Parts: sequence; C-alpha cells; structure tokens
Amino acid sequence: MPPVENDTGKNDLKSRIAELIDSNQVMLFSKSYCPFCVKVKDLFKGLNVEYKVVELDLIEDGTNYQEMLLEMTGQKTVPNVFVNKKHIGGADSTLKAYEDGFLQKLLSGDSQAYDYDLIVIGGGSGGLACSKEAATLGKKVMVLDYVVPTPKGTTWGLGGTCVNVGCIPKKLMHQTALLGTALQDARMYGWELDQQVKHNWETMKSAVNDYISSLNWGYRVALRDKKVQYVNAFAEFIEPHKIKTVSKRGKETFYTADKFVLATGERPRYLGIPGDKEYCITSDDLFSLPYCPGKTLVIGASYVALECGGFLAGLGLEVTIMVRSILLRGFDQEMANRAGEHMEEHGIKFLRKYVPTSIEELEAGSPGRLKVTAKSTEGDDTIEGEYNTVLIAVGRDACTDKIGLHKAGVKVNPKNGKIPVNDEEQTNVPYIYAIGDILEGKWELTPVAIQAGKLLARRLFGGSKVKCDYINVPTTVFTPLEYGACGLSEDRAMEMYGEQNLEVYHSLFWPLEFTVPKRDNNKCFAKIICNKLDSDRVIGFHYLGPNAGEVTQGFSAAMKCGVTKEQLDGTIGIHPTCAEIFTTLEVTKSSGGDIAQAGC
Repeated sequence: MPPVENDTGKNDLKSRIAELIDSNQVMLFSKSYCPFCVKVKDLFKGLNVEYKVVELDLIEDGTNYQEMLLEMTGQKTVPNVFVNKKHIGGADSTLKAYEDGFLQKLLSGDSQAYDYDLIVIGGGSGGLACSKEAATLGKKVMVLDYVVPTPKGTTWGLGGTCVNVGCIPKKLMHQTALLGTALQDARMYGWELDQQVKHNWETMKSAVNDYISSLNWGYRVALRDKKVQYVNAFAEFIEPHKIKTVSKRGKETFYTADKFVLATGERPRYLGIPGDKEYCITSDDLFSLPYCPGKTLVIGASYVALECGGFLAGLGLEVTIMVRSILLRGFDQEMANRAGEHMEEHGIKFLRKYVPTSIEELEAGSPGRLKVTAKSTEGDDTIEGEYNTVLIAVGRDACTDKIGLHKAGVKVNPKNGKIPVNDEEQTNVPYIYAIGDILEGKWELTPVAIQAGKLLARRLFGGSKVKCDYINVPTTVFTPLEYGACGLSEDRAMEMYGEQNLEVYHSLFWPLEFTVPKRDNNKCFAKIICNKLDSDRVIGFHYLGPNAGEVTQGFSAAMKCGVTKEQLDGTIGIHPTCAEIFTTLEVTKSSGGDIAQAGC
C-alpha cells in the first residue's frame, strides 16, 4: 500500500490505531524480529497478561502505522506499548514501569496509576530521611524543596532549617563563643597569650557557611545515590493526589503520587509592627550575615533568642534581650530562670515585661543604626533604645498556608497552621501524612523528625508496625551555660501527679575545669523528678552545665529503660565529671537542705 497522502486516509488510520488502543488492555505495536519487542512480550507472558500485538513488519501498511504512531505519541521506534489506553513507551520504559510497580497498578485496572509512589514536600531532615528510606524499600520517590527568601533576601540550599539556619550553624557559633571563654581561662592555666585576642566575624561566617555548603552537596548526592528524584520547586496541591510545582524561573510542572508526606517545617514569625520586616533580621539571616551585627537587641525569650543572644555576647558584642513574659516557655521554669540569671551575670542585659511597638532606621549601613520603641506589658511606660541590629526570635509559624492543603481536604489548625495527625502521622486524608515541626502538639526537634520520617516510610512500604515514640525525648538549649532536659518539667509533673507524689532531688555543683579560673562557683545545677507511686522512677531529668547534650543523651537512654532513683544511686560515677552528680544526689526539695557543693 502506498504512503497515505490525504487527510481522510490519515484520519482513518488514526482511528484504526485508536480503536486498537481503546479495545485492548495491553496493545503492542511490534516487529517480529525485534529483540526488544520479544523482551516486552516475554514480560507480559510471565505476568500471565493477554496482549494484542500488531507486527508492523508483517502488515502491508506498517510504515504508515509507524509514522502515525510518531505523530500520536512522539515515538517511532518499537515496541510501542499501551496499557489501559495509557502510553507506556518502549522496552526500557515498560521494564522500568514494571520495576517501579507502576505497570502492575495499570494492569490491575487501577485508574489512578500515579507518577510516584511517594512525594515528600520539604527537603529538611525529616523529609530527607523519609524519602531515602522509602527509596531503599524500592519505591519511586520524589522530594520537592523550595526556600522562600527572607525579607532580607536570604536563601539557602537543600537540608532544611537545622542544617542551614538552625542546629548546625548555631552549635558552631556557640562553640566559637565557648572558645573565647576558654581563651580567658587559659591564662589561669598557665598559657601566656602575648597577642591581643579578637574575633573576626567574616572568618567565622565563611568557615561555617563553607561547612554547610558541603552538607547541602552531600544531601543531593545521597538522594541521587538512592535514586530519589529531587526537584527545587515550590509545591502546591491542586486536586487530590496531584500537585503543581513552580520553579524559581516560574516554570510550572504537574506530578501525581499515591501517597504524600508533608515535611515543610517552620519559618520565623515577625512582629507585625512598623519596620520589622524592613529593618530587622531573624535567625534565618543571622548565620550568613555578611557583617558583624554590632550592638544587638534580641526580641523574644525562646530558645532561639537565648542561644543567639548568648553566643553573640560570647563574641564580645553588647547584647540586650527583650522579654514579654517568661523565659523558655514549655521548659522547666526553674532551669530556664537559672540559665537566664547566668546570662545576666555575664553581661547580657534583659528588658523584662516589654514588647516593641516600632523599629525605625536612623542610619543605613552594615550594620546601620536603628531606634526601637517599646511599651511595658504592665502599664503605660514606654522606652526607646538604639541598636545596630535587631534580631526577632519570638517563635515560628508552620509553612502550611500556601501549599493548597484545602484543595486536598487536609485539616489544619487555623490558629497556628499546625496539622493534627494520628499516632501514625496520618492526617485526616488517608494518603497524606505529616512529620516534623508542623505537627500539632509534637516536639519541634530535628532528631524527632528524622526518626518519625524513617519509621513512617517503613510502615508505609516495609510492613513495619513500629511508631515514633514522642515520650522522654531529650533536648538541649545551647545557652552560654547549657541546659539539657528529658521527660517532664517540675511544673508539668506536679500537674500530672500532684506534689505529694513526687520527690525532687537537686544539687548545685562546680565543674572541676571551672575551679582554676575561679568562675561560676555553684552555678551549675542538676535535678531529677521521681514518681513515688512508681518505685521512684525518674520522670524528669534536668541539667545546667557544660556539655549538656552529651550528658543528657546518656541519661535519656536510661529513662527509656525506666531508670529509678535506686538504680542511679547504684551506678558508679566517673570522677571527676559533671555527669557523676546524678549518681550522688541526696538532697530533696522537700527537705529544704543545703544544695551547695564545697568541693570534689
């Protein structure tokens, strides 16, 4: 048969091909001698799936078929495979669809066969952990991550808050401040420092940012190695199981998935007063700030506020912290106040019971000069102050309001943007899950998100039943004198069990390394809260002192095992260390006994 030259002939051929595709579950356009076609036929035979085949080399108008398939699908080569009216492609595409499970979904008659088994929205620690675990379990996974620039234009790479503008740079800058203290102590230990010692912000900032950049790259490599598709684009649900992504250049792309995990995290909250976004910075800006911030006002009493204020002061800067009410809301208040008192004793000024009302620029620069006006929370008193930098650290908001959750039917707490989930991190929409800081009533901690993400992937795709345990989660606030905690605060324990059913053991102590430089005698503090109704089981652990994270980590494992006061007493301490104080606690709060330590 000669080539089809008129439109009528082409339309007839197109209709015949379309009829074949529509009337057969599996339609193969093949050539009898093609080894790739044989491979695909063998695949369907092995699956016991019937298929219709047209051998283009054995029919008279096979060339015309091939030309029309090119026009219809963009593919001229064979095999050309269709399943349930969906174009699959050639041999490689068909075999890949089989390996990914996509082909099986189509063959089962599932009209909702998706591009991916799992799409994770958010490239922070939790999202990355979940995606890599799912990929390890053989699933087709995509991670979408997009950082909306701060009002100051700051942005960063893959890895989320912790890696880029949270735990990692915070701990490194905290370490910078500790080294400054160590230099002061060194003279008392006999080190003769001839040169004047000063700190260079640019050197520190560059070193920290270089390390973070290496982590960003490492995460991208890890995703590639796990065969996780990473896309740097903003995601938004547009209908059930379907999202739209928008790249930095505005390109829109659409993807579908069987399941979704929301891991979008949080961003710093602003004050909603004149000048806050124009002139202030947040922790999102601080860690890559290109200049030393100079005289700084920190607004807030969160752990971010105290940590940032603490290390800035440790670098020799003049720091003031403006506090609306209490320090470290949600933490043990005795410990929070002791940490705050230590900061005040070391030169950090606190403006208590004040809130800012406006920020004005007096002089532009790097840094410039700002005027802050604030009012009392207890009266009509108004104060003003001048600072080079104003850092806002009054809390964080969940990044859930612009990703189209209402279109997918996901319920969100309208007050804070948090997402309620069940004990398996499942939202009210069965195929959508959430992990990390955006969860309602759960810990906002990186290791919690990582653990939850891994366990979620194993339950969804690996047959596991293990759920994330949100009880007895250890944490540390890296204030100048670090505060580690696990379990209940004293205040919360009293609410739950009643003061009469608790025994609180506590003690001040003086780390040996502090004795020679003669600093902070009896400022470190240890406390455990025991449940008298349960064999004096430790339900709250609190430590204020050096290396708090390292100390708390070990005792949190003991609490996971149900450690009691008797077992702590029976544990031999390592001498001389700070952690050994928990093996020798004797004084109870109820006794009113002296808790100061005289020596080793």
